[in-house]
Amino acid sequence: MPLAFLALIIAGTGLMMLPAARAEPGSAPFVTALFTAASAVCVTGLSVVDTPTYWSTFGHVLLTVLSQIGGFGIMTLATLLSLLVSRRLGLRGRLLAQAESAGLTGGNMVGVLVRVAAVMAVAEGLIAVVVTVRLWAGYGYSFGRALWEAVFHAVQAFNNAGFALYPDSLIRFVTDPWICLPLAFGVLAGSIGFPVLFELAREWRTPGCWSTHTFLTVAGSLVLSAVGFLVFLAFEWRNPGTLGPLSTPGKMLAAFTQDVMTRSGGFNSVDLSRMNSETIAVTNGLMFIGGGSASTAGGIKLTTFMLLGYVIWAEMRGEPDVVIRKRRIAEETQRQAVTVALMGVALVATGTVALDALTDDIPFDRALFEVTSAFATVGLSTGVTPGLPPSAQIVLVVLMYVGRVGTIAVGTAIALNTRRRHYRYPEERPLVG
Repeated sequence: MPLAFLALIIAGTGLMMLPAARAEPGSAPFVTALFTAASAVCVTGLSVVDTPTYWSTFGHVLLTVLSQIGGFGIMTLATLLSLLVSRRLGLRGRLLAQAESAGLTGGNMVGVLVRVAAVMAVAEGLIAVVVTVRLWAGYGYSFGRALWEAVFHAVQAFNNAGFALYPDSLIRFVTDPWICLPLAFGVLAGSIGFPVLFELAREWRTPGCWSTHTFLTVAGSLVLSAVGFLVFLAFEWRNPGTLGPLSTPGKMLAAFTQDVMTRSGGFNSVDLSRMNSETIAVTNGLMFIGGGSASTAGGIKLTTFMLLGYVIWAEMRGEPDVVIRKRRIAEETQRQAVTVALMGVALVATGTVALDALTDDIPFDRALFEVTSAFATVGLSTGVTPGLPPSAQIVLVVLMYVGRVGTIAVGTAIALNTRRRHYRYPEERPLVG
């Protein structure tokens, strides 16, 4: 499946280089087309050109199609890999995996894909209807233009891609709840993950029956959303470049919208380049964590982050086992979470150093922001990406691709290579800390 994503990026690059895809005469340069195609397929949303003016209507249609295929492909990849892992496990492991993933698989692979496609179509359709009516009735757009822009942004929102047909993304709609809220809820629905969505639809009245995965995803999403919302309000309340000029209701709406978009959405309703350094630091952390597993969001994922929190808490208390809601977490799962998180840290650190070395006039914190956004496939930018040299843009392309399929592939490889020896070596205790 990673090769399928690579093939789609290559095909998308060729299509984006067609003269018909560019608004001005001539073809787009190779690196520009490659960056845009990779960003769309990996549902990131970063761009090195002004999306609404550089690309033609045909180019915008290509972005929509690539984002939709990329988002749906991620769901397919996650589902196939989860089934592959469960088949390689022993009887006990397969029974546990089946119990934990019953909300997604239901034992029917084709049925899963049909349900995923149906949820995507319904969610995007509802978002498009609300936004179409608002643009048509509230902003005087023609019905055709309102419908097209609503469909484009609905696809981008649910797939957590983040491309926009406006040079300022959603800044012009910062105080309009009829635009911001539908897109924000679309991002939320796409980032929480289909296993969780299906289980919540079935068991929303009985939280005690939720699987550990659903509990960690929901709890983590609520906690991080509250933290991001409060931090953004606290640090940006008086900032004249972001929330300062807005009314109190406008500040609340802008903070909520930007909080939702921070961990995966890619849209921005305020000028990120004018955010305070404290907000940028917290945003880096939220982007790195990302959204739910088997979702269109990126990052190391909520379950990984939450599980590491439980591991730390158990170690601090001297507990022999990591227990979540009366369920003991296997040591293999704990090691996988640590591996995914540390590999993510290594990729972001390496990418930041590389970007800093390839550019001379970009502050380190801005380079870290762009790299984290690319790795986590978020798509937020402080405005430095378009000015990067081609070599630095290639670094971000690699990070987008690895961040999109690498952690899934690596996690599965770890799981597939799990084996139990019939012997154990003598124990040794090196000093830690």
